Amino acid sequence: MAGNSKRRGAVRKAGSKKGPQVGSGGQRRRGLKGRGPTPKATEREYHPAAKRAAAAAKRDERQPRRAQPQRQTTPDLELVTGRNAVLEVVRAGTPVERVYLAARAESDDRLSEVLRTVTARHLPLVEATKGELDKLTDGANHQGIAIQVPPYEYTDPAALLDRVAGGPPLIVALDGVTDPHNLGAVLRSAGAFGVHGVVVPERRAAGVTATVWKVSAGAAARVPVARATNLVRALQDYKKAGCFVVGLDGQASTSVSDLELATEPLVVVVGSEGKGLSRLVRETCDAIAGIEISSRVESLNAAVATGISLYEIARIRATR
Repeated sequence: MAGNSKRRGAVRKAGSKKGPQVGSGGQRRRGLKGRGPTPKATEREYHPAAKRAAAAAKRDERQPRRAQPQRQTTPDLELVTGRNAVLEVVRAGTPVERVYLAARAESDDRLSEVLRTVTARHLPLVEATKGELDKLTDGANHQGIAIQVPPYEYTDPAALLDRVAGGPPLIVALDGVTDPHNLGAVLRSAGAFGVHGVVVPERRAAGVTATVWKVSAGAAARVPVARATNLVRALQDYKKAGCFVVGLDGQASTSVSDLELATEPLVVVVGSEGKGLSRLVRETCDAIAGIEISSRVESLNAAVATGISLYEIARIRATR
């Protein structure tokens, strides 16, 4: 009822009304400050997302996740890919940093031998998917396996003669060959025809890289590669040690198939496909020989020329 003073709340108690206030006393500033940003859902204890994250963490503790293969950032490390190349590397006892194996890779004799050797040597083995290996090897034809090896250890040119156990020495020297595919192919031919070593210049020449390992099909593990600070001086040292130096040139009048020096201690020098032998190297050679080819073909690839020449030298040595 209107005017009923006994109704609860109808009469304001004395002293309950706020009096005048000077300033805010920081109340407005505290009000504007708020409580900070809203925490993420996974950080709120009673949020479903936080409960799911906690459950996943417990599962990870019970069953650790497989480590993802990652390529080392150290530029010195090289990846050797392909079953033949990897098999030759592990057979040679080359130091291996890590082995990457594709999950569910189709097994064969080469892969089985690699796995037995890896297990016996207690090498770290990382299982990866095909996609991970593709990314790791930059799309190379890895055939389901790759290994990480330390930098290649070059030998001294003079030390190649120490490897000769029987028969006349046979060494290949490359003059200005910068394509690693050519170097890999030369090493493969050298391994097939009993070459005691390959010499490359220290500068402006291809070195032993992952590409060389792959192209050589692992021959880089069997045929030592020496680096010469000065190729001409290294050839002169071989001549002083009793070797004959023969340079390959497509325009030479003497054919490799008729080379009389083939049965002697020999150093075969191969120039680049474009420029051929450099002037000083040519002047150092005892003889210049070539390969008879069709007039319709201007020249042979350096690696192909090396393979044919080594075959002819091996044939002559076998018949004399």
